[in-house]
Amino acid sequence: MTGRDPTDAPRGDGGSLCTCFKLRRATRRVTQIYDRHLQPTGLRITQYGLLARLRGGPLHMTELAERMGMDRTTLTRNLRPLERMGYLAIDPGEDKRTRSVAITDAGRAAAAEALPYWKDAQASVRDALGTPLTDDLHGLLDRAFAGLPAE
Repeated sequence: MTGRDPTDAPRGDGGSLCTCFKLRRATRRVTQIYDRHLQPTGLRITQYGLLARLRGGPLHMTELAERMGMDRTTLTRNLRPLERMGYLAIDPGEDKRTRSVAITDAGRAAAAEALPYWKDAQASVRDALGTPLTDDLHGLLDRAFAGLPAE
């Protein structure tokens, strides 16, 4: 017995814990909390995040993908259900290589309906972690994201 928590991430070649595993495990837990709170709206946190990002106005797919920290393939996969629900409109851009994504009136209404549930989820996570840890975590994650190279 190593005395190590059996739920810890697998160790890599150098004996260090896998950062990706630990981040994904924490993210899955937080995602479950947000999804549970948003369940009455029929939206998942990934969908709400996209609607919230687009409330400021239409964005080109590439710009939206960059702002969301997603590759375009993942973004497209996440946009399809929102487009089918009538919450987004995806239009051709200035040329054949670009497309623009805009929130519709129905999407604005869905985002507005989901906002109080999102706020409840936000408060739930903050209560569970405590305000100092939540604030520290936000700062660390922002610094980590800024320091990591884009693909």
